[in-house]
Parts: sequence; structure tokens; C-alpha cells
Amino acid sequence: DGHANDPPLLYAHALLGLASIKTNNVNVSSKIYMDYNATTPMEPEVIQVITEALHEAWGNPSSNYIAGAMAKAIISRSRQNVARMVGGKAEDIIFTSGGTEANNLVLHTAVEHFRKSRSAAEHGEGLQNGCSGLPHIITSNVEHDSIRLTAKHLQSVGKADVTCVPVSKVNARVDVEDIIAAVRPNTCLISVMMANNETGVIMPIQEICQRVKSLNKQHDRLRILLHTDAAQALGKIPVDVQELGVDFLTIVGHKFYAPRAGALYVNGPGTKTPLYPMIFGGGQERNFRPGTENTPMIAGLGKAAELVTANLSRYQSHMLNIRVYLEERLQAVFRDRIRFNSHYPGSDILPNTCNVSILGPALQGWRVLANCRRLLASVGAACHSSSGHRPSHILLSCGVPTEVAANALRLSVGRGTTKEDVDLVVEDLRETVQLLEKMN
Repeated sequence: DGHANDPPLLYAHALLGLASIKTNNVNVSSKIYMDYNATTPMEPEVIQVITEALHEAWGNPSSNYIAGAMAKAIISRSRQNVARMVGGKAEDIIFTSGGTEANNLVLHTAVEHFRKSRSAAEHGEGLQNGCSGLPHIITSNVEHDSIRLTAKHLQSVGKADVTCVPVSKVNARVDVEDIIAAVRPNTCLISVMMANNETGVIMPIQEICQRVKSLNKQHDRLRILLHTDAAQALGKIPVDVQELGVDFLTIVGHKFYAPRAGALYVNGPGTKTPLYPMIFGGGQERNFRPGTENTPMIAGLGKAAELVTANLSRYQSHMLNIRVYLEERLQAVFRDRIRFNSHYPGSDILPNTCNVSILGPALQGWRVLANCRRLLASVGAACHSSSGHRPSHILLSCGVPTEVAANALRLSVGRGTTKEDVDLVVEDLRETVQLLEKMN
């Protein structure tokens, strides 16, 4: 959700500016922000380290004088902090502009690795089997656009074959057996998000990795690389690359109170796990992602990662507590007219995400939000808000009926959301529903 800077959001209130919104640490006016899955405000400590870096570490990190040396030291510390947050090593972290770039880098690498492996096989140097035809990529049908559209592009230009495995209409998860059934001899990458940005459903990444690793042990087969986009999971639930067993994991700063910068975890980049650059330049990031480092944003990303490592269980339990309270209040006020699009039997969901529809012919999500006086939220992924008022394809893929999906509101709470905020938002929704039904 919104790996890049989000385009204009679907709120009538977006023009009011963040100055008047109650976010994590600001309580200025009557607007209440519940769109933390789209983006988060930066923590004060994060803003502070960015400011310090702007003042003191303005030098080029590749230079030897003091401002450059300070920049280099900050980048090194941030790399350690980001690695610690995901359970990896500092040398496994490659800084990027954001999640979109990290995701593109993974798909580019998988295709390039297949090409190089096939070339080696043709020269009698490697695997004889499994390298014919196009590289084959497996993903799910509820991925973020930076995976979905990149895969679609590779397919449209004849560089890859792509299988989009549909999620179950019962539990909204991708089924491990369906992923394994989609594997072909030329499969080179499986990329499944860790948690969905609209439903909050957590995917069975660890199980997929375990199954694929046993496939990878077969002789004469091309190794299948494993990737998860953890944009929505970081800062909300524990994320440990060793436990998951992934080769690549995407890290997106602006989802965990950091600036709009990102990183890619790669398990032993260029040694254990292939990584091929998309851009070429002055050798920064060990040539995997060259370009003079954006020291202040990397500093902010490192600080935010440090806060997640120190406080995750507190963040998680607070968000869960508030989300449960929000669901109880909505149920109490709207009774049988409410449908939770984030509740699926047997599926775990993110602690902060509540996707809900209030049933009624005049209560489309965009219409409700446009008439709310306090609530700032979205109908789904902020990145897709330019697609008009069509129901979310993700909800439809999860088996939500069209007329229910059309009324969906995605309410995502944050570290600073309170029960008082919830009471005000539910009252706002109650008044808005009354108003729209009168108008209708």
C-alpha cells in the first residue's frame, strides 16, 4: 500500500493538510486519522535524527573529511538497526528509495539469475534441466501494484511467465498447496506479501519457504528464490527473516513511522543469494544500488527500526486493543448492518487493520468518507485511489460480494490512536450514515 509517495487520496478532507489532524503525537483539531496502512507520521525521535544528519552529516559518505565520515558512520549504524529489526545481518541490508524499488529489484534479479543460469547450462557449466523457456514467477492475486504491475510488465514484454495464485475465498490467504502446485521446472521466484494492506490477513510465508526449500534440494533443478513484501507487517507483528526462511524481504519506512525510504534484506547478497543491479554508478551499496546515499533519510529509517525493535510488543498490543474496541463499538452502533471484510475463519490478521462495510444502497465507501466530519480514512490502497469508485479487486478476490465491497472502509489505527478517537469516529460514522440515508 503506497510504497511510493501516495497519489491524491480518496478523502474529501485531504486538502485540509496534516496540520489539523490528530496523529501519533499531534492533537491539533477535530480530524482523526485512521489511515496508518497508507502512511504514518514520523516519530519525533526520527525527525530529530534526520534534522541532526541534515546539519552535521551533510558530507558525501564516500569522502574522508569529518562531515563525510559522520555520514558514513550514520549509514553504518542505520544498516545495523534495520538488520536487527528483521533478524538479519548488517551486510544483508541494501538501502533503496522505497518499497517499490526494492520489489522491482527482486523481480529484475530473478529474471537475470535465470538468464545467467541458462547461459551457463548451455555452455555445459551448470544445470542441464529446468532452464528452458522463459523464467517463471509465482505470486498471489492480492499483491501490491509494485509486484503485480512489474510482473505483468515482464510478461507483456516477453521476459517472463507469471502465475497469479488466487487467495482462498474462505480465509483470504494464499494456500501453500496452490503455490506448490504452480511450480514448474523453470520457476525462478515466488513472491508473496507477508500481510495484505486491505484485509490485514497474514500469509503463510514460513510454510511456503519450508516447502520450497525441500524442492530446492532436488538435484538438477534451478533454485527458486523466495521473496516477501513485508511493508504492512513491520512495526505491527514480529518479522524474523531466519524464522521465515526468505531470500529477500522488502522494508518500507513510511509504514513504521520512518521517512519515505526503504531497504531490501537479501540473505548474503551476491554470495548466498544472487542480486543484480538495475542501475549503475559510483559503487555505493556495494554496487548493488549505486547513487550517493540519502544520509538523512537513511538515518531516520535506522532510528525508526531501532524504536520497532525496542517497543514492538507494546505497539502490537496497543493497536490490537484499539482495533478490538473499534470493532465492538461499530457492532454496537450498526448491529446487523455491519460486515467485517477483515474477519476470515482460521486467518490471523494485523493488529491494527479493520476493513468494514456498513450495508445500505447509499453508503458506498467513498460517499461515506466524503461526508464524514472527523474521520480521515480510505476505501483501500491509497495507490489505487485514481481508479475511480470501483470496488476493491482485493476484496472481490477474497470473496466479498460486490455490493458489500463497494461500501468498504479501511480503518487502520496507529500507535497513538485512543479509545476517545474511536468513540468520536464511530459517532461521526453514525451521523454520516443518517445524513446519507435522509438524502437518499
